[in-house]
Amino acid sequence: MGAYPECVYRFLLTPRWLALHIVVLLVIPAFVLLGQWQFGRYEERSAESERVTANLQAPPVPLASLARPGAAVREAEEYRRVTVSGTYDTAHELLVRRRTQNGRVGFYVLTPLVTGDGSGVLVNRGWVPPGETAAAAPDVPAPPPGQVTVTGRLRESETEENTGIENRPGQPQGQILLIDANAIGDGLPYEIVRGYVDLIEQRPAAAQAPEPVPEPDVGGGGGLNLAYGVQWWLFIGVAIGGWFLLIRREAADRRAAAERETRDDPSSDAPARTG
Repeated sequence: MGAYPECVYRFLLTPRWLALHIVVLLVIPAFVLLGQWQFGRYEERSAESERVTANLQAPPVPLASLARPGAAVREAEEYRRVTVSGTYDTAHELLVRRRTQNGRVGFYVLTPLVTGDGSGVLVNRGWVPPGETAAAAPDVPAPPPGQVTVTGRLRESETEENTGIENRPGQPQGQILLIDANAIGDGLPYEIVRGYVDLIEQRPAAAQAPEPVPEPDVGGGGGLNLAYGVQWWLFIGVAIGGWFLLIRREAADRRAAAERETRDDPSSDAPARTG
C-alpha cells in the first residue's frame, strides 16, 4: 500500500489517456489561433465601420475631386458624399435585378449622368418594385429632363468577389445583375467613372422617383467578432480545466478502488514474517 501513491497516476500513460492528452494539446493551439483570427476580424471590421461612418458624415465634395473618368473608385473613398452636374442619358438606362429593399425583391434603376466635359458617371436612382408578373417590366419613373445636380454616395464598382452575386449571362435586354462599371462603361459611347453613385437628392427634383437606397447599416463594427474571440480563449480554460478534472476524478476513483481492495483482503492485515 505504501507504494500506491507513487504509481497512482500511471494510468496517464495508458493508450486511452495518451489519446486524450494529444487531443487536448492539439485543441489548445487551435483555440488560440481561432481567437486570434476573430480578434483580427474585429480590428478590421471596427476600422471599416469607423471609415464608413466618417465618410457618411463628411460634407459633400465635387465628384471630380475624388474620382475621374476611367479610374476606379478607391475603397477609402467609398460612401463619401459627392455632387455632380449633368444630363441623364436614359437611352442607356439599365435595371439591376434581384435587389431587396423593404423586404421586397425588385430592381435598382441605373442611369448614366453625362457631365459637361462629355464624360459620365453611373447614378443608382433608387429601387422600384417588380412588374405585375415575372415577365412584365417594372414601372420606372423618368428622371428630370435637362441639367440636374446630383448629390449621392460614391460607391465602388460591384464584382462577384465583393458582393457574392454570381454574374450569370442571359439576362433580359436592359437588365443586369451587377453594377460592374467596367463592363457597363465598355458599352457606352463616352468614358465613365469606374464606380457609381447612390442618389440621395437631385435638383431639380423629379415629380416621381424610385425609392432612394438607404444608408448602409454600419452596425456594431466587429463587436460580434470580439465576443467570438473571447469565447474561443475561454474554451482554452475549459479544455485545460476539464482535462485536470478528469485526471483528478480518475485518480480518486482508482484510489478508492484500491482502498476497498485493501479492506476486503484479509491477508493485507497479516503480520509480516520475521524470518
